[in-house]
Amino acid sequence: MKCAVHDQTRPETVRVFIALAPPDHAKEELARELRPAYGTHPQLRWNRIEDWHITLAFLGELPVATVPLLRPPLAALAAGSRPPSLALRGSGEFDDRVLWSGVDGDLDTLHTLAADVRTTVKDCGVVLEERPFRPHLTLARARRGDRSSAHEIAEGLAGFSGLRWSAEKLHLVGSNAGRSSGPIHYRDIEAWPLGDGKPTGR
Repeated sequence: MKCAVHDQTRPETVRVFIALAPPDHAKEELARELRPAYGTHPQLRWNRIEDWHITLAFLGELPVATVPLLRPPLAALAAGSRPPSLALRGSGEFDDRVLWSGVDGDLDTLHTLAADVRTTVKDCGVVLEERPFRPHLTLARARRGDRSSAHEIAEGLAGFSGLRWSAEKLHLVGSNAGRSSGPIHYRDIEAWPLGDGKPTGR
């Protein structure tokens, strides 16, 4: 399904991304492994467990009027996409400061879904940064000057291997990142159940 985003200058924007979310039992399993680190590294900016997600496409700041135009094509894409079977596994860090958990499982299906999401968004006229898809779940961010905490925790999580789970929904998410000095919060703008992989009529 194609859609057109009209070039309108609007003062109101929202920071948007499209993601998958692990089920509660998978998040709780990883949270148990992280519990000691919460105590030993309280200075990290820990993401809230309920906000953990796997970003498929980061859209950045969009005019509020653009968001409704994304809904029909993303709903159709979700309905025609096969849910990947995934697991949270291992850990690492970006730039010595961003702590993440890795993603394992049906990565071919996950990469296909991410590519389809990005194509759909581009068909709506949204310009995306050309960056490779590296599936991960961001756990925490170290403050500037702290270049050891994320590495220490990642080493402790290197052997973590979570149980398999099936992604259930495609989430269109808004965030307040960059708008305040407080913690980052996320909210579902909308979410659509993933289907059986059979194309829908569009």
